[in-house]
Amino acid sequence: MVQFIQAQNVGLAYLEERFGLQLAEEEAFFIECFDNLPEITDLEKQDLDRVKLHFLRLVKRPPLSEETVKLVVLSPLLNLAGFYDEPFYIRGEQSIEISAENEEEVIRGKIDILVIQEKLWLLVIESKRSSFSLLEAIPQALAYMLADPSQDKPTFGLVTNGSDFIFLKLAKQNQPRYAMSDQFTLLKRKNELYQVLSGLKNLSQILS
Repeated sequence: MVQFIQAQNVGLAYLEERFGLQLAEEEAFFIECFDNLPEITDLEKQDLDRVKLHFLRLVKRPPLSEETVKLVVLSPLLNLAGFYDEPFYIRGEQSIEISAENEEEVIRGKIDILVIQEKLWLLVIESKRSSFSLLEAIPQALAYMLADPSQDKPTFGLVTNGSDFIFLKLAKQNQPRYAMSDQFTLLKRKNELYQVLSGLKNLSQILS
């Protein structure tokens, strides 16, 4: 009998055991969000400063829901990074199911935001309420990324709770391997949304 598991209840140990997922520790595995990044213009910096201001204003009156995080923080970032333009298109609340070979357990869940190009999954974005730890969101995002039908190209992910951001990369050739970026935050005096946008812009240029 098939057992269904919700993606938000999956941990890294489960993904390692069932799908052979491994952490790639070499720096060269994940350079797309760190090397040769495009400059952020003064106008873009002004937009990002407003995003920070709006977010900090809203967190004064909790709770701050996932939908509000997507509206106030993620939507402006994706727009500035070019993911609303050709050749990309975006889907929200995309349902997925994934299971390992010969397993009677199926992971079910819904991706918050999925960026697609010609049926190729490019970027999986998982947003959480502002009080949620990103460490809990990473296995869920990786489970969604494992469901990407493409085997020969990497899938990228982004998890955020509105104030903090972590990029993910998953490559599935031979054996699935993943890596995580540093954690960026807009709560520092220097607005690290600049770095998040620069990483997203670089991904949009690489993947377009």
